[in-house]
Amino acid sequence: ATEPTKIMENWPRQQEAEMYLQKHKIRELFNNLSAQLIFEQPNDPKAFMVEHLKTLAGSKAAPEKAPCLFDDSNLTAIFHMLDAAGRGYVTKNQYAEAMETLGLSHFDRYPPGGDNDMITLDTFVREGRKGLTKQSATYSG
Repeated sequence: ATEPTKIMENWPRQQEAEMYLQKHKIRELFNNLSAQLIFEQPNDPKAFMVEHLKTLAGSKAAPEKAPCLFDDSNLTAIFHMLDAAGRGYVTKNQYAEAMETLGLSHFDRYPPGGDNDMITLDTFVREGRKGLTKQSATYSG
């Protein structure tokens, strides 16, 4: 059994490590890298990661150029899946669930049209793009 004093001695170091991971968004970075690798499946994963990290670093100055798994066509396709009846809008709940499914935590939870549960394609794509751009940009800082 591990002695209680040894556990307590390691506690500050664990807290320090956790703070470091949070401060530098290391988990998010690795999640982003993993997702890109799975999506692209490059022949040389190491070279791909090096290039991806360079792209992320370069996007710090131009966040709109941050690499992203989803583009407007993907967001449009998601919208149309949610709007299977072809009404031309989705509910606020559908919108929020879609953004969360995309892994977004920073998105407008009260977008135009949300008050009356009628979020249009334009709003859905615009807000999705903003959230994805913001999310991708967080890895470069």
